Amino acid sequence: MPLLPEPIALYFSLPTDATVADLARVFAGDAKVRDETRAYGGLDAIRAWRIDTMARTPFTARPLSVETKDGIVIVPAEVTGAFPGSPLVLDHRFTLNSDRIAALEIA
Repeated sequence: MPLLPEPIALYFSLPTDATVADLARVFAGDAKVRDETRAYGGLDAIRAWRIDTMARTPFTARPLSVETKDGIVIVPAEVTGAFPGSPLVLDHRFTLNSDRIAALEIA
């Protein structure tokens, strides 16, 4: 695995059933996530998104590399699961706020 900033490494190692307390170690309280054209804001919504996504389509994500561009940390990850076209490489674009993830966009 590439050397990732700590909150991003923690994000990729979160358990499927991560609690709000687990997420609070990784995400800022007002963090935003955008995935599959939908947006989620705050720890409760992010937790619900993770649980719903894993219930519908269980998957694993393996970071392949990391680069920083214009303040955004871009991590292409190989996503493998029970969905058409698996595995796919999806870019995870992180905005960090000190030691937490302030925003994540998956595309």
